[in-house]
Amino acid sequence: MLSRAAAALGVVALSAGIAHATQIFDPSTRAWVSYDPKRAIDYYRAHGGVPADFRRQVVKFRTAEKPGTIIIDGNRHFLYLVLPNFQAIRYGIGVGRDGFGWAGIVRVGRKAEWPTWTPPAEMVARDPNSAKYANGMPGGPDNPLGARAFYLYEGNRDTIYRIHGTTEPWSIGLDISSGCIRMNNDDVIDLFNRVEVGAKVIVLMQGAALYKGV
Repeated sequence: MLSRAAAALGVVALSAGIAHATQIFDPSTRAWVSYDPKRAIDYYRAHGGVPADFRRQVVKFRTAEKPGTIIIDGNRHFLYLVLPNFQAIRYGIGVGRDGFGWAGIVRVGRKAEWPTWTPPAEMVARDPNSAKYANGMPGGPDNPLGARAFYLYEGNRDTIYRIHGTTEPWSIGLDISSGCIRMNNDDVIDLFNRVEVGAKVIVLMQGAALYKGV
């Protein structure tokens, strides 16, 4: 069941993480700095990409979950794809802004290449500009779902949450979405090619430290 309450999921990661969910190490100043939307855009332009911590990499990762499972740490802005031998591929992500974080155990109900984006009624109510896409925006480079999408289901019910690409690659590492998990397009394509429909997805509550980085 989707919940804001964190469950003890028996996940232990042995990986180097950023010092705090809202900070990054800026190599130009050699200091930990607040990471907000303006700084994220400036950093992306200056360095040609997101901070090193948010770039795809293989890390040590100890868990009882089987390979192929996705574990999402919204607090640190990481998505892990569990591999054999206590390893995982770690991807940087953007997650829900204040009031839009969530937790739960779901599954990949379906996948789509260059998916159509249809804003939910709640989003249309908040942002009338999205009403013009109420019948769907075709997939393509300007589509906010990016190059690929995973549709997350609870049982047979579509949760309306997605793991998807983005047209705003600088937003990786931020609390910025309406609850979906954002990835760089190159990363979401890589994940798409590795993960099957039916894969288990564990979403850890933002603000909860359910594992210890080493």
